[in-house]
Amino acid sequence: MLQSSSPQSIQQTLTVQSPQEAESLQKAAASSENTEQSAHARTQIISADKRLTILIISLVVIEAFLVTLALVPAQLWTRVLPTMPSAALDGPFPPTLAPIITGLLYIVPAIIGFLSRGWQRALLLATLPAWIGLGIFLIAATFKVGAFYLVSVDHVTANVSVLELFAALGAIGWLGRSLFKLK
Repeated sequence: MLQSSSPQSIQQTLTVQSPQEAESLQKAAASSENTEQSAHARTQIISADKRLTILIISLVVIEAFLVTLALVPAQLWTRVLPTMPSAALDGPFPPTLAPIITGLLYIVPAIIGFLSRGWQRALLLATLPAWIGLGIFLIAATFKVGAFYLVSVDHVTANVSVLELFAALGAIGWLGRSLFKLK
Protein backbone atom coordinates (compact mmCIF):
# COMPACT_ATOMS: atom_id res chain seq x y z
CA MET A 1 0.00 0.00 0.00
CA LEU A 2 1.20 3.40 -0.94
CA GLN A 3 1.04 6.26 1.42
CA SER A 4 0.54 9.69 0.07
CA SER A 5 3.29 12.12 0.94
CA SER A 6 2.80 15.78 1.31
CA PRO A 7 5.27 18.18 -0.27
CA GLN A 8 6.40 19.24 3.21
CA SER A 9 7.38 15.72 4.26
CA ILE A 10 9.28 15.25 1.00
CA GLN A 11 11.15 18.52 1.58
CA GLN A 12 12.00 17.47 5.16
CA THR A 13 13.26 14.13 3.93
CA LEU A 14 15.41 15.85 1.30
CA THR A 15 16.89 18.29 3.77
CA VAL A 16 17.64 15.51 6.21
CA GLN A 17 19.28 13.44 3.49
CA SER A 18 21.10 16.31 1.83
CA PRO A 19 23.77 16.78 4.56
CA GLN A 20 24.31 13.02 4.65
CA GLU A 21 24.63 12.88 0.89
CA ALA A 22 26.98 15.85 0.93
CA GLU A 23 29.11 14.16 3.56
CA SER A 24 29.22 10.92 1.62
CA LEU A 25 30.16 12.82 -1.54
CA GLN A 26 32.98 14.57 0.34
CA LYS A 27 34.23 11.23 1.64
CA ALA A 28 34.14 9.76 -1.86
CA ALA A 29 36.07 12.73 -3.25
CA ALA A 30 38.65 12.48 -0.44
CA SER A 31 39.04 8.74 -0.96
CA SER A 32 39.64 9.23 -4.70
CA GLU A 33 42.36 11.79 -3.87
CA ASN A 34 43.88 9.35 -1.37
CA THR A 35 43.72 6.59 -3.98
CA GLU A 36 45.56 8.77 -6.49
CA GLN A 37 48.18 9.75 -3.88
CA SER A 38 48.64 6.17 -2.71
CA ALA A 39 48.97 4.96 -6.32
CA HIS A 40 51.66 7.58 -6.90
CA ALA A 41 53.40 6.56 -3.65
CA ARG A 42 53.24 2.88 -4.66
CA THR A 43 54.77 3.74 -8.03
CA GLN A 44 57.62 5.55 -6.31
CA ILE A 45 58.19 2.62 -3.93
CA ILE A 46 58.20 0.14 -6.82
CA SER A 47 60.70 2.21 -8.79
CA ALA A 48 62.90 2.55 -5.70
CA ASP A 49 62.75 -1.23 -5.18
CA LYS A 50 63.71 -1.81 -8.82
CA ARG A 51 66.68 0.54 -8.51
CA LEU A 52 67.78 -1.23 -5.32
CA THR A 53 67.48 -4.64 -6.99
CA ILE A 54 69.51 -3.45 -10.00
CA LEU A 55 72.16 -2.03 -7.65
CA ILE A 56 72.42 -5.30 -5.70
CA ILE A 57 72.65 -7.38 -8.89
CA SER A 58 75.36 -5.06 -10.22
CA LEU A 59 77.34 -5.43 -6.99
CA VAL A 60 77.01 -9.23 -7.17
CA VAL A 61 78.32 -9.23 -10.77
CA ILE A 62 81.24 -6.94 -9.90
CA GLU A 63 82.13 -9.03 -6.86
CA ALA A 64 81.92 -12.28 -8.86
CA PHE A 65 84.31 -10.78 -11.41
CA LEU A 66 86.76 -9.69 -8.70
CA VAL A 67 86.60 -13.06 -6.93
CA THR A 68 87.22 -14.89 -10.20
CA LEU A 69 90.25 -12.70 -10.93
CA ALA A 70 91.53 -13.23 -7.39
CA LEU A 71 91.34 -17.02 -7.77
CA VAL A 72 93.49 -17.10 -10.91
CA PRO A 73 96.89 -18.56 -9.96
CA ALA A 74 99.91 -16.23 -9.90
CA GLN A 75 101.76 -18.40 -12.45
CA LEU A 76 99.05 -17.73 -15.01
CA TRP A 77 99.25 -13.98 -14.46
CA THR A 78 103.03 -14.02 -14.99
CA ARG A 79 102.56 -15.92 -18.28
CA VAL A 80 99.68 -13.72 -19.47
CA LEU A 81 101.28 -10.44 -18.36
CA PRO A 82 105.06 -10.98 -18.71
CA THR A 83 105.83 -7.25 -18.93
CA MET A 84 104.23 -6.44 -15.55
CA PRO A 85 106.77 -6.98 -12.78
CA SER A 86 104.05 -7.21 -10.12
CA ALA A 87 101.78 -9.63 -12.00
CA ALA A 88 102.57 -12.50 -9.62
CA LEU A 89 101.49 -10.45 -6.59
CA ASP A 90 98.81 -8.11 -7.90
CA GLY A 91 97.43 -9.98 -10.90
CA PRO A 92 96.16 -7.76 -13.71
CA PHE A 93 95.96 -4.68 -11.48
CA PRO A 94 98.66 -2.07 -11.08
CA PRO A 95 100.33 -2.06 -7.63
CA THR A 96 98.57 1.16 -6.67
CA LEU A 97 95.12 -0.33 -7.32
CA ALA A 98 95.78 -3.72 -5.70
CA PRO A 99 94.94 -2.57 -2.13
CA ILE A 100 91.70 -1.01 -3.38
CA ILE A 101 90.72 -4.28 -5.08
CA THR A 102 91.45 -6.17 -1.86
CA GLY A 103 89.31 -3.72 0.06
CA LEU A 104 86.48 -4.15 -2.43
CA LEU A 105 86.62 -7.93 -1.95
CA TYR A 106 85.76 -7.34 1.72
CA ILE A 107 83.48 -4.31 1.50
CA VAL A 108 81.16 -5.31 -1.37
CA PRO A 109 79.67 -8.41 0.37
CA ALA A 110 78.96 -6.27 3.44
CA ILE A 111 77.29 -3.63 1.24
CA ILE A 112 75.23 -6.34 -0.45
CA GLY A 113 74.13 -7.59 2.97
CA PHE A 114 73.36 -4.05 4.08
CA LEU A 115 71.13 -3.39 1.06
CA SER A 116 69.26 -6.70 1.32
CA ARG A 117 65.88 -6.69 3.06
CA GLY A 118 65.98 -10.16 4.64
CA TRP A 119 68.88 -11.99 6.27
CA GLN A 120 68.41 -15.05 4.05
CA ARG A 121 68.66 -12.89 0.94
CA ALA A 122 71.66 -11.05 2.42
CA LEU A 123 73.56 -14.31 2.97
CA LEU A 124 72.63 -15.75 -0.41
CA LEU A 125 73.54 -12.65 -2.39
CA ALA A 126 76.74 -12.03 -0.41
CA THR A 127 77.97 -15.60 -1.01
CA LEU A 128 76.78 -15.88 -4.62
CA PRO A 129 79.95 -14.24 -6.05
CA ALA A 130 82.07 -16.72 -4.11
CA TRP A 131 80.00 -19.64 -5.42
CA ILE A 132 80.40 -18.37 -8.98
CA GLY A 133 84.12 -17.66 -8.66
CA LEU A 134 84.87 -20.94 -6.91
CA GLY A 135 82.79 -22.84 -9.47
CA ILE A 136 84.68 -21.36 -12.39
CA PHE A 137 88.01 -21.94 -10.66
CA LEU A 138 87.20 -25.55 -9.75
CA ILE A 139 86.06 -26.37 -13.27
CA ALA A 140 89.27 -24.89 -14.68
CA ALA A 141 91.39 -26.69 -12.08
CA THR A 142 89.70 -30.00 -12.84
CA PHE A 143 91.03 -29.87 -16.41
CA LYS A 144 94.60 -29.51 -15.15
CA VAL A 145 94.67 -31.42 -11.84
CA GLY A 146 91.87 -33.95 -12.13
CA ALA A 147 88.33 -34.63 -11.05
CA PHE A 148 89.14 -35.10 -7.37
CA TYR A 149 90.66 -31.64 -6.90
CA LEU A 150 87.43 -30.45 -5.30
CA VAL A 151 87.30 -33.14 -2.61
CA SER A 152 90.87 -33.03 -1.37
CA VAL A 153 90.94 -32.00 2.28
CA ASP A 154 92.97 -28.80 2.01
CA HIS A 155 90.90 -27.50 -0.92
CA VAL A 156 87.57 -28.24 0.74
CA THR A 157 88.70 -26.34 3.83
CA ALA A 158 89.86 -23.36 1.77
CA ASN A 159 86.65 -23.27 -0.27
CA VAL A 160 84.43 -23.48 2.80
CA SER A 161 86.47 -20.74 4.46
CA VAL A 162 85.88 -18.41 1.50
CA LEU A 163 82.15 -19.10 1.63
CA GLU A 164 82.08 -18.57 5.41
CA LEU A 165 83.94 -15.28 5.03
CA PHE A 166 81.49 -13.95 2.45
CA ALA A 167 78.51 -15.15 4.51
CA ALA A 168 79.90 -13.45 7.62
CA LEU A 169 80.49 -10.21 5.70
CA GLY A 170 76.94 -10.30 4.32
CA ALA A 171 75.55 -10.96 7.81
CA ILE A 172 77.56 -8.08 9.25
CA GLY A 173 76.19 -5.81 6.53
CA TRP A 174 72.65 -6.95 7.20
CA LEU A 175 73.07 -6.45 10.96
CA GLY A 176 74.37 -2.96 10.20
CA ARG A 177 70.88 -2.09 8.97
CA SER A 178 69.67 -2.05 12.57
CA LEU A 179 72.23 0.62 13.43
CA PHE A 180 70.85 2.88 10.71
CA LYS A 181 67.19 1.84 11.23
CA LEU A 182 66.52 0.84 7.63
CA LYS A 183 63.29 -0.97 6.82
